[in-house]
Formats: sequence, C-alpha cells, structure tokens
Amino acid sequence: MGKLMGKRAGPGDWEARLEAVANAFESEDFSGALEQVEALLTQAPALAEALHYKAAALVELERFEDAAQAYQQALHTSPDDLELLMSAADFLVCRMGEDREAVEDGLGLCVRGRKLAQRADDVELVYEFLLLEGMGLNQLGECAQALASLDAALEHMPRSVDALVERGIALFELCRFAEAQGAFERVLKDAPDEAWAHHYLGLMAERRGDAREAKKRFAKAQTLVPEEFPPPVELSEEEFDRALEAAVKALPEHVKGYLDNVTISVEDIPSDDDLMSQSPALSPCILGVFRGTPVGERSVTNAYDHFPASIVLYQKNLERFAKTREELIEQIGITVMHEVGHLVGLDEDDLWERGLD
Repeated sequence: MGKLMGKRAGPGDWEARLEAVANAFESEDFSGALEQVEALLTQAPALAEALHYKAAALVELERFEDAAQAYQQALHTSPDDLELLMSAADFLVCRMGEDREAVEDGLGLCVRGRKLAQRADDVELVYEFLLLEGMGLNQLGECAQALASLDAALEHMPRSVDALVERGIALFELCRFAEAQGAFERVLKDAPDEAWAHHYLGLMAERRGDAREAKKRFAKAQTLVPEEFPPPVELSEEEFDRALEAAVKALPEHVKGYLDNVTISVEDIPSDDDLMSQSPALSPCILGVFRGTPVGERSVTNAYDHFPASIVLYQKNLERFAKTREELIEQIGITVMHEVGHLVGLDEDDLWERGLD
C-alpha cells in the first residue's frame, strides 16, 4: 500500500498492530489485513491511519461501497493528509469510473490535494494530482479541461508516459487527430510496448481507412494487455439488424409513434461530419447519434425541420464497447433508447439520470 500517514497517535501497541496490517498488505492478505484493522478500530475508532488501511483493504477486496464509507470516515478524521487524499481520489476516479458522481467527488479531492501539495512544495504529489485530475476529466468527457491539467502535469514531469498517454486520449476525444497521432507516436519512442498508444493509433488508422495498419495496432495492444483489449465481440450484418429490430420493438408504445418519420441505420464508425456536427465535437467512440431536430423544438416555419430525422448506430464502436455477445445486444437496445431520448428532447443530463448515458 505504500506510505500512509506520517505521525501515528495512540498507545504504543497501536504502532505494532499497524505494522502487522502493513505486513499483511505486503503479502497480499487483504482479508487478514481487514480483520486486523477492524479489531484495532474497535479500540481506536478515530485512528485515521487505521481507517485508511481499512478503506484500502476494502478496495482490494472489491467492496467498493464499504470502501467509499471508510474513506469518508478517514477524511473526516484527517482532511488534510495528502497521502489519504491521493488514495481516496485515486479510488473514486480509477475504481469508480463508471459512477459520474464518484468521479466528480474524486476531482474535488484532486483540487484540494493539489493546492495542499503546492503549499507543501511537493512537486511529485502536485504532478500526481494533476494527472489524476486529467484522467477524471477525460472520463467525464471534459477533455479540453483535461488537456489543461495534463499539460500542467507534464510541466512537472515532461517525460511521464502516463501523462503523455492521457494527453493523447484527450486530443483524440477532441477530434484533434493529427495532434493525437503525434502524441502517441511520441509515447512509443520512450515506451514501445505501451498498449494504449497502439490501440489509439489503431483507432486513427481505422478512421483513415488503413485497415491493415489498424489490424496490426489492435493486435499489438491485445498481445500486450489481453485483459484490457480482448478481441471485439462481432455480429454479422444480419445478426446486428435483428438485434436492432428487437430493440425498436421493445420501445414503449407511446415512443414508437415518434419514429414514423425517422430512419434508423447502421454504420461502422462516425464520420468527421457527424463528430463536428455539434460544439464541442462528439467523441469518436460514440455508440450512436441522432441527426435532426427534437420533436418539441420543430417549427413549421423552419424548412430544415421538415427533413426526416435519423438515428445511426456505429457497429464497430458498439462491438468494441461490449465484452460479451449478451452485453452487445443489451447495449444496442440502450443506445437506441438513448438516441430516441434525444429525438423526444432529452439532453445528456436527463439521459444520465435515467441510466441511458
């Protein structure tokens, strides 16, 4: 687990017991570490270092809800401890990344931790908070802000592979493809086996229509980190169409009426025109898009509003997103619902509240 709190408080045997917890961490006996630290907390419930160990053990055991509570307790006890702030922020951003509110909370801890680290003149921790901030902002789709945080991180650690990779991801998400290409090629000069760089170079080769280069890059990433880059789940054109048809049939009856003048189609990946159709630009990894004016915003005086609206699903992006065939078919349905939501006038916040983000 590394360094936790600086000064240990309480009776002398607490230090020995915390050392035993640390040893359990070193041997990756996280259940044993949790048992020992919980016993200690019965005697010293406000011992911040013990609460930190408890939270970290719960993270390793993938008991994330319990870990979040333990981190809250620890931060309440020791709100200015930099190592604790970093640990809690890392948990919220990296382990709870699918929970938007958790990531936002993690970003708040990053800002607090960065300011405290600057006051303490701890350059390494300033860099780490900035990097984590950039990662969290990328996850939230705030990629322009992420880029600013990552550029600041690189001022402290100019050759940080982690920051350079995350910066390349931000550029890619902002559709600044030439800059992203250069960023990932720079990464590979220092770290030729960086799987994420190969993966994103594959995505950009695919966008250029260079299927051979894309296949090579994707295969390299899969070889380097197979658990992160499994082969995509693929459906034939007929299978995908059947899944799409089933998704439309599953829509609520009162929604289906809105689809009378809407075309629904499938493309491999979004075009530049689709991505640049909004400001800021859409992510190249979007799973679908709604083209047209939402029902409630149409006007009889606007000639453009009389053109048929359309919904497009992007098959390759969906196949990469899903881990299993069942998940892919489920996601096709979710994506259809998401784009129909835009058709009836829901924005991204509305869709997120309904679990359709």
